[in-house]
Amino acid sequence: MTSFWVVIVNGVLLGIALAMDAFSVSLSNGLQYPKAGKKTSFAIASVFAFFQTAMPLIGWFCVKSVADAFEKFQIFIPWIALILLAFLGIKMIIEGAKGGEEIKTVSLSFSTLAVQGVATSIDALSVGFTISNLPVVLAVLESVIIGIVTFIICVCGVEIGKKFGTKLSGKATILGGIILLIIGIEIFVKGIFF
Repeated sequence: MTSFWVVIVNGVLLGIALAMDAFSVSLSNGLQYPKAGKKTSFAIASVFAFFQTAMPLIGWFCVKSVADAFEKFQIFIPWIALILLAFLGIKMIIEGAKGGEEIKTVSLSFSTLAVQGVATSIDALSVGFTISNLPVVLAVLESVIIGIVTFIICVCGVEIGKKFGTKLSGKATILGGIILLIIGIEIFVKGIFF
């Protein structure tokens, strides 16, 4: 039986590890929207935290119910992340190239955030395998801790991005798009070769 404290420590460590892609995308969002307020920063972080919480639970459920189908799906995870992040990154680069030096004050759409959330958390599905031995209460606890850690890290990412985004002005959108492309390629390479 896994102890309560082991679940907490594992949740924090997994949260830090899993949140790195979400942190980078949050940084990119902050670069793209340097005038966004705290409400937007919290909204961005909340979307990433939601997906980072949900994905391990979905993985846990899959192991408990449909493990064979989930294993076959795992080979597509790197491809899905690459396609989603490359699409968003290229779109941002094109917008940045067209947009000149203007600083954006609008917020991201929920659909864009949801795509980013899925793309950066889809690898967290495999965490469901590592927590599959836990009873449902501890699996939920560990997933919630992962989500809380992700939220904190992503708020920091957006705020750091906003500081640099103000200084970089119109070039920030292009840089943000490049960051998304790099993250997509990194997830793809890790998923295929490692």
